[in-house]
Amino acid sequence: MNHTLGEFAHRLGGKLVSANREGTFHGFSLDSRDVKPGSVFLAIKGERVDGLDFASTALKLGAAAYLGTREVGGAGIIVDDIAKSLARFAKSVREEYSGPVIGITGSNGKTSTKEFVSAACHPLGSIVKNPGNWNTEFTAPLIWDGVDSDTAAVVAELAMRGFDQIDHLAAFTQPTVGIITLIGTAHIEMVQSREGIAQAKGEIIPHIRPDGMLILWQEDEFLEYLKAKSRVPVQTFGFSGDATCQITGYRALDWRRSEVQGVLHGKSFRLELNTVGKHQALNAAAALLAAGHLGVPVPDAIQNLPTAQLPPMRMEVIEWRGVTIVLDNYNASPDSTVAALNTLAEVASKGRRVAVLGEMKELGELSEIGHRQVGKALLRTHPDQVVLFGEQSALIHDEALGLGFPATQMASAPSIEDITSVLLALQPGDTVLIKGSRALGLEKAVEALPR
Repeated sequence: MNHTLGEFAHRLGGKLVSANREGTFHGFSLDSRDVKPGSVFLAIKGERVDGLDFASTALKLGAAAYLGTREVGGAGIIVDDIAKSLARFAKSVREEYSGPVIGITGSNGKTSTKEFVSAACHPLGSIVKNPGNWNTEFTAPLIWDGVDSDTAAVVAELAMRGFDQIDHLAAFTQPTVGIITLIGTAHIEMVQSREGIAQAKGEIIPHIRPDGMLILWQEDEFLEYLKAKSRVPVQTFGFSGDATCQITGYRALDWRRSEVQGVLHGKSFRLELNTVGKHQALNAAAALLAAGHLGVPVPDAIQNLPTAQLPPMRMEVIEWRGVTIVLDNYNASPDSTVAALNTLAEVASKGRRVAVLGEMKELGELSEIGHRQVGKALLRTHPDQVVLFGEQSALIHDEALGLGFPATQMASAPSIEDITSVLLALQPGDTVLIKGSRALGLEKAVEALPR
């Protein structure tokens, strides 16, 4: 697109005030404390603060203009509704783009799958994708600013926090390939049930273009429900022989690498990933299917998968004084927590295996069931020591003890400082998994360690 304020305002359906229509901008800023010179500052009204109160600060720090719902002085673009206007902008660019678009949603694994898909599709050329977790109604549209005639493919991660959100995001994304990683329990509080999650995630399906494809997890309880909604061909990934891309073998080489074997379209393959966990092998299988649909030869896609750059706090490995710290604290649900515990049990450790588990939020009425599910997983994966944090983690404690997990191997930490003390007591060779909802800030326990 033409990166001028006038063109941007036109695509938004907004009014440009006190600004040069031919003036250019570069990127976007969401926080006035971190304004990039020449960017457009999104003055979003949140629950606690109104971004327009900081528009003048953003302009003083070098923003080219602010985007808001009323004039507050200085260069601005005024719209009636920021989310709707951003969707209008993104849709206008999408309709001019003729290349492939991969839309990814699901309860867990969206960001990892996005990175695997981007890596697998690298042989096609320039790939545009969401930076970090820009996957909401305010941030997902912004990736379309980076799309031009040289863009080989767009990989778009779409978040769900309630009904109609995926519908909103997918309406302007219009994917040629849709991926639903799995129907789990993340954000279940917003839709009340897993059936509600399946319905909300399934909102992507009607927006897949007629010549496209839908990719689903073969072992998903809601597979048939999702397939029935699709008007395009469906391919699947999974461990069963019915999967289009079947994972037949998995082995963790160390905490940073794993080996995966599988069969795709009747041909065996082997690949290495720069991360661990059987769930990551599934994410990589989904990426192979997407890349294949776009015409990337399987050997080329496999060769590029290890270049995927997974973001911080997703099975991030930190070596500290001989202790291996695995920080998987971007978010937590019963599914992702059990997967992390499985990985802790699978990867070799010279010393003890320790699990620091925080409570899982946004589970609503299913909070007790979800936390007890993790308690059951402790009995099966059996870490040498478990440290629990947060009020709801008491349910993990009760379930595990009730099933026979040794009381001497489980304790509660009243504060982040207490978790740091646990880490300080670890010995060289020990491995500790830190897993909990993002709101808990468990990474602060690691940041407090002496260097």
